[in-house]
Amino acid sequence: MTDDDILAARVADVAFEGPTLLHDGYRKLELWRATLPEAPGRGVIVQEREVLRAGPCVGVIAVDLARDEIVFIRQFRAPAALATGKGDLVEIVAGRMEPGEDAAFAARRELTEETGLVALALSQPLLTFLPTPGIVDEHATLFLASVDASALPEHAGAADERELTRPFAVPIDAAIKAIESPVASNAYLLIALQWLALNRARLRAVIEAGES
Repeated sequence: MTDDDILAARVADVAFEGPTLLHDGYRKLELWRATLPEAPGRGVIVQEREVLRAGPCVGVIAVDLARDEIVFIRQFRAPAALATGKGDLVEIVAGRMEPGEDAAFAARRELTEETGLVALALSQPLLTFLPTPGIVDEHATLFLASVDASALPEHAGAADERELTRPFAVPIDAAIKAIESPVASNAYLLIALQWLALNRARLRAVIEAGES
């Protein structure tokens, strides 16, 4: 094993049975049965797990390089309100890929839906991640986009999803400094801010490299 793959996910030796559809709503909830190989002293382990099917998603770090600002949105999230009492979250642009879309197209669409802005340029994919792999099959691809933050509307959001977003812009350095406090509380936002902090000096170069 090399340093490059020491943290890499591997194909699991597992037998799946399912799914049993439990609920078909905004997201499908399925029941799956997984049989793991016998482990010394443990025998065969069988897991029954409910899986929320969110599928492939995208996230967008939207920056205005001329104004040295980053664009966020505020949006109500019912699960966050139930978990912490604070459902009015600050987020980066994010959303699921629709059938037939590639990740870059979905990133541009979500950016316009949630902020009202059009991407002036879009980077190659920065990274992929699984926000909550114990419960949801959501897997996200993160992009960097160049925008004109001076054109931000007061409200945005996809009407067909009954979505209301409130976009706003803050200085990039102020956003990075927020990592030092506990106020940034969702995975997409934290991952985006950490990437931004590590790559602050090369944002223009990343965008100019263009789409894959």
